[in-house]
Amino acid sequence: MAAVWNTKFGSRRVRNDPPTLKEAIIAAQGLTDQLLEQVEIAAALMDLPVDEVRAELLKSAPSRRSEHIVTSNGREKTTRTVVVERKASRRVAAGTRIARP
Repeated sequence: MAAVWNTKFGSRRVRNDPPTLKEAIIAAQGLTDQLLEQVEIAAALMDLPVDEVRAELLKSAPSRRSEHIVTSNGREKTTRTVVVERKASRRVAAGTRIARP
């Protein structure tokens, strides 16, 4: 839906493209590693029921790459590309031993 704004230069239309469910899932995966939290974040971003988002999240296989590329075709003739990168933390897990020579 395009909103019309009246400015001193004339009327301007502003287009609002909501994110896709795939984009919301990738954003949630970048925020946390916990599956239930990912479902809740993506459901809140998309304003969808949690069960629907959980089913879509479980369908997608976990990616081993640190970079995700999401492309979508909007109403324009060009495609929009979003690159989401994730860097792993360097924290040592509790209870692990470091071998010393």
